[in-house]
Amino acid sequence: MFAFAGFTPLTNGELSFGYIATVLIALIFWLLSRQGERPRDVFMGRLPVGPEFRLGIGLTVVVFALAVAVLSATRVLLPALHNVKENPLQQLIQTPMQALILAVVATISGGLREEIQRAFILHRFEQYLGGGRVGLVLYSLVFGFGHSLQGWDAVLATTILGAFWGAVYLMRRSIIAPVVSHSGFNAAEIFVFLVTARS
Repeated sequence: MFAFAGFTPLTNGELSFGYIATVLIALIFWLLSRQGERPRDVFMGRLPVGPEFRLGIGLTVVVFALAVAVLSATRVLLPALHNVKENPLQQLIQTPMQALILAVVATISGGLREEIQRAFILHRFEQYLGGGRVGLVLYSLVFGFGHSLQGWDAVLATTILGAFWGAVYLMRRSIIAPVVSHSGFNAAEIFVFLVTARS
């Protein structure tokens, strides 16, 4: 079906991230519907979108401060964890247009896809796999290790950020604030990379 619509798993002989992300989200929605669950109930909960969106904007500042605090403390207390001198993603940001494109990709892949995935996994842990707290710890570790290309200090920081966003979801039963916060954090991080690269 995807191929018929011109959406293929390979781009220039390599796996397409967009294809994988789309298939993953489609699979999540299909699994929920197979269990008689409505994705809207799992991902949006009963809270109004507007206040959740505004909360997400406010949480972006909290998350950015948390990331700066963790990375700064790590550099002082555990400097060996800073094993990658320059974030490999910085190489993708040479111009404002590249920063804009990466910000859009990071918003969709990070802000949206990762939070849908996190909420689904936490939801399943609550139902079948030992509870939300167990899921929060385990999936936060997986999320952190998924950023190992950026260095061990980034693994620690993203583990903590993943736990933060997961806790917000578990408390509020909505991905809106985590999606907005995660997207805002990714965009802010790209902006900082662009500014520091040009100075």
